[in-house]
Parts: sequence; C-alpha cells; structure tokens
Amino acid sequence: MMNEPTRVLVVEDQPRILRPLLELLEGFPSLRIVGAALSGEEAVTLAGELKPEVILCDLGLPGISGIEVIRQVKARDPAIEFLVFTVFEEEEHVIGAIRAGASGYLLKGAPAPKIVEAIEEVRQGGTVIQPSLARMLLHHFRVEPGAPTPPPAPVEENQRSLSPRETEILQLIAKGLTNPEAAEILQLSRSTIRTHLEHIYEKLEVTNRVEAVTEGLRKGLIES
Repeated sequence: MMNEPTRVLVVEDQPRILRPLLELLEGFPSLRIVGAALSGEEAVTLAGELKPEVILCDLGLPGISGIEVIRQVKARDPAIEFLVFTVFEEEEHVIGAIRAGASGYLLKGAPAPKIVEAIEEVRQGGTVIQPSLARMLLHHFRVEPGAPTPPPAPVEENQRSLSPRETEILQLIAKGLTNPEAAEILQLSRSTIRTHLEHIYEKLEVTNRVEAVTEGLRKGLIES
C-alpha cells in the first residue's frame, strides 16, 4: 500500500559512502531501509530474500556489475524498481542501465530529499531522469554533421500529435523535473500531470519517461 513506507535495498560497495547514505535515508519516515549490499552478488541474493520495492544501486560494483544486478533481479521479479545512483556519467553506463530495466538515474551527491522523492517516484511507477541523461540521449540520437537527415516519422492520425501542454510537460521532464515539480511550475495537480504523461506515452508509443524523452528527441519535440 502506498501509505506504507517504501521498502528500500541500498547497494554500494564503498562503506565510507554507504554508512552516511544509510544514516541520511533512515531519517525519512517514508522509507524503510530493509538492507544494504556491498557487492553485486550480495545484492542479487538480498533482493530475493528481502523483497524490496526499490533498489538504490551503484553501477561500479565488484564482481558482477550494477547493470548485471539490474538484469538478473528484474528477470526474477519485474516488480522491483531500480534507481541507479552512481558517479558514472558515461553514455554507455547510463544507457545500459536503462536498457537493463532501471527506472531512473541520480548522480551521487544529490541532496537527500531529492533521493527520497526519486525513490517514491519510481515506486509509484514513474521514471526519474536528470538533465545529464537527457543530454546523453540527445547526443546518442543526434545525427552527425554531413550525414543525411532521416525523414520525420509519418503521423498516421491527428491524435498522435502532442498538444502544446503535452509538449510542455515532455520538455520539463527532459530537464529532470519530477511530477510534483512540473505540477508546481504549471500550476496543475499531480494527477493531471500523470494523466498528461499517460497520453504522451500512448501517443509516442512508449512506456516510461526515458523512452518518452528519447522519442521526443528523435522527433525534435525537445530542444537541446
């Protein structure tokens, strides 16, 4: 139930980072830290034993990588959500984690309230995307100079075109804003933002924020 604290497993191989992180997160009543893992193998084992709702996972782990942890855990229990928490900013790591099944990405050093908000967002089925990831996705799909520009995808039906409000919301999430932040800026309710996102996903034929931003970049709906 959503009024219950979110069950969180934290995966971080450096004790000097893990200890203060746990202390920070344990101060929030909306979270329940069910365990911590120092390696990828331990993370996979604890995920099966503790059944967390969200796993806050580093990518640079000893043994199996964070990306492989995501892949293995999601294969066993797709309901477990992953929030990647790392210093890695290279495109291959971020894109790889998202493709493996991660629902969001935060850089280490993010303030505790932002981490908690991100955890709660992915627990509710949302996706957390930071501006750095949006820029990487833009670079990933940008046409190189001199290369032929692919023709725009045909719009088969008028309803597949995003409305001005939907385009505005897509541009905000590409900048890394959460649903509450977008709602505050646009002076809309959170439920209205969620409804608009559902329409965006349907029209772009995607299932989450990362895919929506990627498709928005492909279609030129998001400005770099």
